[in-house]
Amino acid sequence: MAGSWRAKAQAGGMLLALLGWVSSCVTTFVPLWKSLNLDLNELEVWTMGLWQVCISREEGVVECRAHGSFLALPPELRVSRLLMCLSNGLGLLGALLAAPGLEGWTPCEDKPRLKRRLLLAGGATFGAAGMATLAPVSWVAYNTVLDFWDSTVPDIVPRWEFGEATFLGWFAGAFLAAGGLLLACSAGTTRASTPPRHGPSAWTNTQHPDRGQPPATALVKT
Repeated sequence: MAGSWRAKAQAGGMLLALLGWVSSCVTTFVPLWKSLNLDLNELEVWTMGLWQVCISREEGVVECRAHGSFLALPPELRVSRLLMCLSNGLGLLGALLAAPGLEGWTPCEDKPRLKRRLLLAGGATFGAAGMATLAPVSWVAYNTVLDFWDSTVPDIVPRWEFGEATFLGWFAGAFLAAGGLLLACSAGTTRASTPPRHGPSAWTNTQHPDRGQPPATALVKT
């Protein structure tokens, strides 16, 4: 029963972690971290990501332009690039570590301690990847809110708002953290099975080999 629970928890944790990792990769590269609607030209929608800025027009035409220089970016975007790439790498590493530790992985069935350590390491790595995703997304969202409600900027100046990638990043980080937690919790140790006892004489001879007791056949009268 306990093994069945662990298998289900491991499968659910691995599925959540992989879904969060894929969502984190998508969040890293899509230019939808911020969106801007111009009041003067409502037919254009500006979107910004970590790597480029895009303009979407009503005709369905999308024009994208990469950021000119890494050093010219705001601090939150520079740090977000590094953290999101780190999160993607940690997610891949967590999958490679946790996969051999799953109960359905046959090559390591004879090494339960190694499987448990791999599962714990994979869960911890997935958790770190989740934190590395939540931190930059939350930082960019916080600065977006501050800029939107900045009273020093005139009202006629358009303001950046949340993009779809912001919400996707929050879900990705939550999925990675939840999956890593499930994998770590499911890495429980199983008690070794007790060898069967064939009789009190066998147990006594095993525990006290130096007593030199005669075998049972020697006591039988001929």
